Amino acid sequence: MTLVSPIPSVDPTEARALIDDGALLVDVREPNEWNMARIPGAELMPMSTVQEWWQDLPRDRDIVLQCQTGNRSGSLTEALMHQAGFDNVYNLAGGIVAWARTGLEIETG
Repeated sequence: MTLVSPIPSVDPTEARALIDDGALLVDVREPNEWNMARIPGAELMPMSTVQEWWQDLPRDRDIVLQCQTGNRSGSLTEALMHQAGFDNVYNLAGGIVAWARTGLEIETG
């Protein structure tokens, strides 16, 4: 039996601290979702185009991936770790929904 390491997840407060320390925040939602609400400073890199951009992600800087609820970004975190060898990537548990519930800033419109 092969054991797979768990996906590194951070809560919104931990994510904020990583971002404040220089981590790249990547929003993997689609443009229509981004246009409704987004976390300030996040870079939009949709899951639908992941093959076009994943190789450009930095390996020398922490990366926090986020989506609406953490499911899509969790899947991508796992893929980047286990298939592409990234060791500096974290999933924002609960996504932008948890971020907003924590009272952290959201941009709209």
